Parts: sequence; structure tokens; C-alpha cells
Amino acid sequence: MAADTQAAEQAVSTSIEWLTRFGGTDLEDLCRATEAAIQDGNGFGWLRVPPRDKLESYWRGVLLVPDRQLVVARLDGTVVGSAQLVRPPANNEAQAFAAMVTTFFVAPWARGHGLARRLLTAIDQRAAEMGFEAIELNVRDTQTAAIALYESHGYVRWATKQKYAKANGAFIVGHYYQKEITPIVREGAAPATVSAMERR
Repeated sequence: MAADTQAAEQAVSTSIEWLTRFGGTDLEDLCRATEAAIQDGNGFGWLRVPPRDKLESYWRGVLLVPDRQLVVARLDGTVVGSAQLVRPPANNEAQAFAAMVTTFFVAPWARGHGLARRLLTAIDQRAAEMGFEAIELNVRDTQTAAIALYESHGYVRWATKQKYAKANGAFIVGHYYQKEITPIVREGAAPATVSAMERR
């Protein structure tokens, strides 16, 4: 009985959600998780934690860009991680078959619950629903855990750049990955648009 009680107390709820607006403390939670990710060396471009108002502006801006879709991971209702699925610009018809993943992270304190893998799975599903045939991403060589996750999820490395990023005066190697997916094409329907997906 004591073991059952302890297990219940340790149980947590997790979920993955596509956001079109921030509600409650979502923006505060996302900024706090982002700050922790940057401090942990997973800053998706940031080298040090920016002022909070800059972070808030960045995330608000993400929701305003039609070509970007934001998916978040929740732990006990709190946003603890994110990823963006980015559609190629309209003028890039030659590469319109592939979407890009960016700002992929889970805060250090929220790891170990399978949220990172579930974020990638959600991205696979959404990209397929939108008619994409491939998903691309790039990552610093120092992010070994992320690289292992991507490769176990079917991403294949196709290029390496020696001068991918620069931190503390030193260049960091980076890798480029792609995963092929099968688009979901509904009979008589064109690939889903952002607005159509948001109406679901």
C-alpha cells in the first residue's frame, strides 16, 4: 500500500500540444524553459540568456508568422519544451517538399519523461498532414544527446560544417539531417494549409 501511494505521488502528467495562442502562464513557462535550455548549451542560436522582454517578443512573434507552427511539451500542465515546424518560403518552390524543425528542446528539469521523442513524433504527423515529403534540421556537434535522439528517430546526416557556430572565440562543428516521410494525401484534397490546421 505504501509503495502504491508513493508511486501515485510521483506520477506526473505529460502532453504535447500545438499552440496558436498563449494562455495562462504559457508564455512565462516557455521563457523560463528557454532560459534553462540556453544555460544548458542548447540555445538554438543564443549564446547567453537574453533579457526576458526579448524572449517574450521572440515567442509572441513566432505565433504571428503563418509559415511557423509551434508545438510544446507540458509536464503537469507547465510548458517545458518546444519545437517549431517551419514551412519553406513561398518563392522556394524547388524545396517546397521539405519542412524545417527549429527551436527543439526540453528543459533540463523535465527530461526523462519521453517528451522529446513525443515532440518529434508530433512533428512527423503534422508535417505529413501538411503534405511534406521530408523534414530537415541542423544541430551543433556538442549536442550529443539530441544527435542520438534524432538518429534513433530516423534522421540521416547528410552534411557536416566545420564552422557551423562560434562560441567563446572557438568554432563549433555542426551537422545537417534529413528524414523522409510519407505525406498524407486525402482523396480530392490539396495539402493542408496553416489556416486549415489551425481551425481543427
